[in-house]
Amino acid sequence: MIEARHLRVLRAVATTGSFSAAARELGCTQPAVSQQMKALEGSAGTPLLIRTGREMRLTQAGEALVRHASGILAGLTAAEEEVAAIAGLRAGRVRLVSFPSGSSTLVPGALAALRAAHPGTRVSLVESEPPRSVEMLRDGDCDIALAFRYGTAGGEWDDLVVRPLLKDRLTGLVPEGHRLAEAGSVGIGELAEEPWIAGCPRCRRQLVEVCEDSGFTPRIDFATDDYPAVIGLVGAGLGVAVLPELALESVRRKGVRTVTVEPAVEREIVALTLPDLARVPAVAATLDQLSLAAAR
Repeated sequence: MIEARHLRVLRAVATTGSFSAAARELGCTQPAVSQQMKALEGSAGTPLLIRTGREMRLTQAGEALVRHASGILAGLTAAEEEVAAIAGLRAGRVRLVSFPSGSSTLVPGALAALRAAHPGTRVSLVESEPPRSVEMLRDGDCDIALAFRYGTAGGEWDDLVVRPLLKDRLTGLVPEGHRLAEAGSVGIGELAEEPWIAGCPRCRRQLVEVCEDSGFTPRIDFATDDYPAVIGLVGAGLGVAVLPELALESVRRKGVRTVTVEPAVEREIVALTLPDLARVPAVAATLDQLSLAAAR
């Protein structure tokens, strides 16, 4: 295998015309130059230099190798500079996927802080809910997945680096003028006879389980994963709902009142990445800013 350091020596010999002059240019000894040239000829499998007395000239193979050496070494230098820029956070790219309420609350502050600290680092954002977002991470379609889970189902993320960010409690929503609008805190069983507005079957699973544990099955009249639509339906007096606190930060609460629902139901908000990606400086810096945004 031809090594870059040997190509540098060959180019110096070709430029200066002798081992001694090449050694002076490279800041090493003449025996070191001779040794590296022998190693290069061994790798090439053919003589590269012809020595006639005190003169030295390139063979045809040597000329070909010198011709390519400049481009190879220039490309290697550019690659080294690019890698150094990425490692030093002067450059880099991070592909982030997030669920919608995370995109509107945690992500903006985190990315603004990241850009201020490391303006050369670029972050792209697409939205997806878990488990699809976690699949994207494992498939190599993103570098960080902002995700959530209810409970602590063991083993589901054992292959990933998990950065816990915050606990997000579900909050009850009732129309203004509702009998429980001023209650402050209500047991979920007190809403047993109410019509409900809930998300898709996968998203509403936690709600249904909590209600069934309290002795009733919620009557779901409207199904939507759109948080403003939930607010609108509740505000119109068409039912009650629960939404994560994080979601409520990003929507207008016109016509609704929030109540604390007991028993408490929380989802864990986390940032996920792969073990190898966690060592990439730009990814690590993004994780740090997401943690700081969650703390704020």
